[in-house]
Amino acid sequence: MTPSFWSSSVRVFDLSLGQMLWSRRSVFLGVLTGGPVVLAIALRVISELYTHGFRINGAMTSGEAIFGAIIWMVYIWFIIPVLGVFYGTALIADEVEDKTITYLFTRPIARGAVLAGKFLAYLVCTVLLVLPSIVIVFFLIVPISGGRIASAFPALVKDLGMVAIGLAAYGAVFAFVGTRFRRPLVAGLIFAFGWEKAVMALPGYLKRLTVGYYMQALVTHQMPEDSAMSILMQVFRETPGVWSSLFALAVIVSVGVWLAGRTVEQREYVLEQ
Repeated sequence: MTPSFWSSSVRVFDLSLGQMLWSRRSVFLGVLTGGPVVLAIALRVISELYTHGFRINGAMTSGEAIFGAIIWMVYIWFIIPVLGVFYGTALIADEVEDKTITYLFTRPIARGAVLAGKFLAYLVCTVLLVLPSIVIVFFLIVPISGGRIASAFPALVKDLGMVAIGLAAYGAVFAFVGTRFRRPLVAGLIFAFGWEKAVMALPGYLKRLTVGYYMQALVTHQMPEDSAMSILMQVFRETPGVWSSLFALAVIVSVGVWLAGRTVEQREYVLEQ
């Protein structure tokens, strides 16, 4: 008896999650998410030992503002797209490269279930590793300059949800890229750090074809004013509503995973010798 789509997805998820958590990519992920923690420790030490607060251009800056800058510049603009690219494009591409794809596809389960299970494993793996990094940075940074953790905590909860949504959206887009292109990593990097960054700073409707356009509406912090990206975006400032952004991101996740699964179902995989 052939198992159902969802039971097959759960089986693949269970198998893939362990592999992802103990893979070389997880070491890379640990180093990547550990970077903001090291930065936060350094800022806290400087604040406590030398400046009794943190100053930018001579003005005292609150811990909430510093934390918001880290969320924007480190997590939103860099870590979330990078994880989406490196994990999302590899969901099927790694199986092809390791020549293990045929073993998965010879089992009595739908090919789309393989993709769905791997996508769920990617999402759980990245969320379990990224969200603790943000929490640690929050508790290290917010107390700087008398910042109050209790008043800032609701924004942290929203940040955690926003990051999880971003990981899902980018992962879905690059899961499709990984099933469609021969060199998905290159295509993913061009999209995340070429296409998205370019059109986000331009007028017109092209920015609606990016994940970042909808992500910015979910961020509760002000964009760092001195950054080059903020200067460009202030010229053509256009931020969608929160609910419309949530709907758009839900569509991106659903369509991305569906297209990736459909591509896997229809594609013939011929392994090179």
